[in-house]
Amino acid sequence: MADRDIISDFNSDLVRSAKNGKLDSFSSSTGQPVNHPLACPECNSQKIWKDGLRRTVIGEVQRWLCRDCGFRFSENGFLRPLQKAPRWSINSASGISSSRQVCELLTEDSKNLATSETRIQEQAAGATQISADVKGMLVNYEAKLILKGLDPKTIQRRITILKLLHKRGASLLEPESMFQAIDHAKKWDFRNRQLTDDTWSEGSKNNAAQAYLSLCELLKIPIPEDINFDKWGRQPQKLPWVPLETEIDQLIAGSKLLVATFLQLLKETGMRCGEAIRLLWTDIELEHGVVTVNKPEKHSLPRQFKISGKLTAMLNRLPKGSNKVFSVDLRIMRKRFMWQRNKIAYKVENPRLKRITFHTLRHWFGTMEYHKTKNILHVQERLGHRSITSTLIYTHLVNFEGDEYYTATSKSLKEDEELLKAGFEYVTERDEVKIYRKRK
Repeated sequence: MADRDIISDFNSDLVRSAKNGKLDSFSSSTGQPVNHPLACPECNSQKIWKDGLRRTVIGEVQRWLCRDCGFRFSENGFLRPLQKAPRWSINSASGISSSRQVCELLTEDSKNLATSETRIQEQAAGATQISADVKGMLVNYEAKLILKGLDPKTIQRRITILKLLHKRGASLLEPESMFQAIDHAKKWDFRNRQLTDDTWSEGSKNNAAQAYLSLCELLKIPIPEDINFDKWGRQPQKLPWVPLETEIDQLIAGSKLLVATFLQLLKETGMRCGEAIRLLWTDIELEHGVVTVNKPEKHSLPRQFKISGKLTAMLNRLPKGSNKVFSVDLRIMRKRFMWQRNKIAYKVENPRLKRITFHTLRHWFGTMEYHKTKNILHVQERLGHRSITSTLIYTHLVNFEGDEYYTATSKSLKEDEELLKAGFEYVTERDEVKIYRKRK
C-alpha cells in the first residue's frame, strides 16, 4: 500500500512538472529529481507552446508545439511497480505521424508561426468588432420594438432576418446594399447545406423589407428617394380558399385527441392558432360551455364563444396536468397536425385535405358567419378585428352560390331546435312544414 502511495505522489509530481514546461529526471548519485527545460525532439528547439492536454493512464499530460519546425509532441510516462526509478521519456519522431504537424508550418517560411498567429488574432479581433457593432445596433433596435409593444415572436423574426442579410454581406447602414440583398436573396437548401438558384418569395421579401424599414425608422437611418422597399408589398388579392365542412369534420375525426380537440376549437371559435395554444383552464367554463379569449393576438379585442357539447366532451378528456389546455408548443402542434393530415388525406384519397391549415379554419369560420347572418359587424366582433377592412378579406370575395346543401324539414318546435343546434338554417315554410338547409 505504501508503494502505491509513493507511485501516486510521484505521478502527481510528473504531471505538475509537465504542465510547468519542465521535465523531471533523476540524478544517479543523489536520486533527487533534476529539472530540465523541454526541447523539441525534432530540432532540439526550446521555443515551444502548450497545445492542449493528453489523457494517459497517469492522468492528463501536457502537449507541446514547436514554434520552429511545427512538430507536436507530448510527454508519455510508463510506470513499472517493481522498478525503483520510473522512466519518463519523450515521444520520438517515429511514434508520431506527420499528420499531427501544423499545416501552416509545412511551408518554406516555417519560422514565422508567431507572425502568422498574430495576424490571425488581429483578423479575428476585427471581425469581432464588426459583429459587436451590428449586435449593439440590433440590441438597440430590439429594445425599441419591445417598448412599442410588438409581439416577441415578431421581434425575433425581424432580428433573425436582419442578421441573415448581414451575414450574406449586406450592410445595415446602407439602404442600397440591403435593397440589393433582399432583391437577390436565395433560398437555402438545408439538406445539402448550400444556397439554391431559387429566390425568396414576394412575401418573404416584403417581410424583410418591412423589418429593415422599421430599423431605419427607429434608428434614424435615411433612405434615398430612388430606393423603393414597397415594391414587394403590392401583391394581388387572392380569394381565400374555404374547404367543405365535411372535409373539416373528416380531418377532425381522423386525428388523435389532442390535435382533434385543437381543430374543433378553431372550427367553432375562429381563433388564431396562437390564441388557442395559449388558452388556460381558467379561460374555459366547461359547465356552461363558454370559452374566453383573454390574450388576443395582433391587438385584437377579447371575446367569448359558446361551444358545443361535442367540444366540451373533448376538452374534458384532455389531461389537466398543467395550467394550459394544450401543454405543447405551437410548433410541435403544427408538426403533429401536418403529419396526421397527410396520413388522412392519403387514406381517404382526398388531396384537398392537404390544403387545410390552422388559419384555413379561421377563413371558414369568418365566411360561414357572414353567410349565415349577412352582418359584417357581427363577423368583425366574432373575429376580434379592430378594423372592418381586415374582416372584408374573409367575406367580400366569397360566393356560395351553386354549393351543395343538406336539406331537412320540421313540423314541431322540438325538431326546429334540434336542426338549429345541428347548424341548419331556416329557408322557408310550405304546407305547415318548415324547410332548413345546411352547407355540405
